[in-house]
Amino acid sequence: MITTHSLGFPRIGRQRELKFALERYWKKAISAETLLETATHLRIQNWQDQAVLDWIPAGDFSLYDHVLDTSFLLGNIPERISRLSGNELDHYFRLARGRGVSDDADCACVSAGELTKWFDTNYHYIVPEFDKNTRFSLNAGPLLQQIQAARQQHNQVKPVILGPVTYLWLGKCKDATDKHDLLDGLIHVYEQLFRDLKDAGVTWVQIDEPVLVMELSDSWKHALRKTYYQLQAAPVNLMLTTYFGQLQENLQLVCELPVAGVHLDAVTARDEVVKVMDWLPGHKILSLGVINGRNIWKTDLNAVLDWLEPIHARLQERLWLAPSCSLLHVPIDLNSEQALDADIHSWLAFAVQKLQEVKILATALDHGRQSVYDALLENQGIIESRQQSERVHRAAVKSRLLEISPAMYRRKSSYSQRAAVQRERIPLPLFPTTTIGSFPQTQAIRQTRLDYRKGKLSAEAYQSAMQAEVEQCVREQEALDLDVLVHGEPERNDMVEYFGEQLEGFTSTQFGWVQSYGSRCVKPPILYGDVLHTHEITVGWIQYAQSLTGKPMKGMLTGPVTMLNWSFVRDDQPRSETCKQLALAIRDEVLALEKAGIAIIQIDEAALREGLPLRKSQWQDYLDWAILAFGIAANGVQDSTQIHTHMCYSEFNDIMEAIGRMDADVITIETSRSAMELLDAFDQYHYPNEIGPGVYDIHSPNIPSEEAIIDLMKKAAQRIPVHRLWVNPDCGLKTRSWEEVKPALKNMVAASRYLATAFKETKAS
Repeated sequence: MITTHSLGFPRIGRQRELKFALERYWKKAISAETLLETATHLRIQNWQDQAVLDWIPAGDFSLYDHVLDTSFLLGNIPERISRLSGNELDHYFRLARGRGVSDDADCACVSAGELTKWFDTNYHYIVPEFDKNTRFSLNAGPLLQQIQAARQQHNQVKPVILGPVTYLWLGKCKDATDKHDLLDGLIHVYEQLFRDLKDAGVTWVQIDEPVLVMELSDSWKHALRKTYYQLQAAPVNLMLTTYFGQLQENLQLVCELPVAGVHLDAVTARDEVVKVMDWLPGHKILSLGVINGRNIWKTDLNAVLDWLEPIHARLQERLWLAPSCSLLHVPIDLNSEQALDADIHSWLAFAVQKLQEVKILATALDHGRQSVYDALLENQGIIESRQQSERVHRAAVKSRLLEISPAMYRRKSSYSQRAAVQRERIPLPLFPTTTIGSFPQTQAIRQTRLDYRKGKLSAEAYQSAMQAEVEQCVREQEALDLDVLVHGEPERNDMVEYFGEQLEGFTSTQFGWVQSYGSRCVKPPILYGDVLHTHEITVGWIQYAQSLTGKPMKGMLTGPVTMLNWSFVRDDQPRSETCKQLALAIRDEVLALEKAGIAIIQIDEAALREGLPLRKSQWQDYLDWAILAFGIAANGVQDSTQIHTHMCYSEFNDIMEAIGRMDADVITIETSRSAMELLDAFDQYHYPNEIGPGVYDIHSPNIPSEEAIIDLMKKAAQRIPVHRLWVNPDCGLKTRSWEEVKPALKNMVAASRYLATAFKETKAS
């Protein structure tokens, strides 16, 4: 009989219960006990949802981030956190967001851990920190408690552990320490952990090493061999788990490591399955991730069975089935969606439905297709319906793609020529200040949008309410003396979802939430068909905001690459083709803003880097078409129109040259949590245009001091000419409160004015 299992499940709850509990706890509206009770309830619900399979996971649930959980499991807590008073929960949230619940709002709070993207996903993790004083010590109590609780729901429980090599690889050294020197101590803690798990009755452990789908140096390959040969005496069975890509040159290494089983992402690495079967010793289990854990389309079950049946005939009971990766990256339950178009609804599968697909496949392989005949017949009809739907394919969109020419994705003049024209049209001081786009989304704003969607508010009343919010936002920015203003985006629920709701070819869900980081959840739109721009989306809002002030107002758009990477994208054509369709749609909106007299247009590409293939050898193809798509969207404007773009929370140093090729007049980019680490890239690459390195960490409630901002900008000025530097937060402000935003921006503006004066005096002397 085939064994089925889950690699992980969404944590947030069907109604985002974890999000709301966390935010209430941070505001001291509920106790720690109430927060932990909510977490316990959600874990139980998750285990019940996964009980359709043979093995359920434990340890995949997290209050904030599973990599941060691993740091606490291993006792790797930075000294700036561990030396403070307070309990473990305070330490946990201090590292996650810079402040524990016991900390006073006016205290000198600590720096939060760096936040960056989890491989090529839109999930963010807290980067582990290492230095010469790093020592690991096991803290397995919380994990053991989860395992014990899971056993009350299911007989077979499989702990999920981030592997030691991936943990080291993800982390950063804060001094000259070599991460490899920490491996021996780390292995020792894992050995102790496995003994404790054995004592707790555990037989199988899922140990995740997604680093194995990356291009690894010899030193990292040696680290993997050393780790698993030393751990081969572990008293539990290890399921070495890889996902998100192909093993390629690491395939033989994976098969030879002394573990009891290997999980392969058979969605992205299907071509490698036969090779793995050939290499894998006969006593090892092969787990295949046959259901896509990162997208929401129903699986063609008959086609998968055609492929799986000969594999099953060869492996028999050595074959396990699972989703390709943790289901953290998809919504929980399609049955919650009552308002979706019936056809599109039938094409989808969320986490609960994906586990049912795994079960159907296993049943068909064990007992024959006839045993699940009705399910397979229904699935076949749905797959054919989607393939043949006229709603998916639009001849007009296909025709327009053929009209794309090189002239469409290049600016008419060089940056230096454009800059001179723009300075004449938009006179700005040295170190100009701006924000990234959104301002606090208050409860009143959210309630107004909800009432409008439910039909409780007329279109006229809704527009009037939103215009009042825009006016307040403009007045606050004027009072702060910001140089380039934004309208605040009160009408927008999310930077991608909002535009998805306005473009043909997209649909939206009611409850399709996915965790981005901590309590931050997003609801990715579903891109099911050819994309078409049919009406002006932002022009009215931006024109109204500009009419309220004499200062320049930025038009705010989401770029095509970010629309692609932060949506659930159709899987029936190349992503590059879909991205060009998006680029043409955004281009239409850019030109409409320019025609309306808007002098500055920001086209956010926050997700540019996360679309990179995990292997560097494959980067160039992606970057070529991604940058081309941005160019199509941005570069139809006149020289006097200033194009901005924004990127956040990724590692950009190694693609700065490609970012330069985007030729945006101004780029704003995250640098605050990484202490301007990004600027190291400019030691080798001279960025040609203007740049605003984010000096204010908006993901933390901490308010940056004027002195801290000045210090960061002085570091920037060592690499970039001051006349090309902007001062701005590192991301949008929608998740913060006005009480946090106003003093932070006041300090930011004061720092800008100080720097402008200081550099003018230096130049004069």
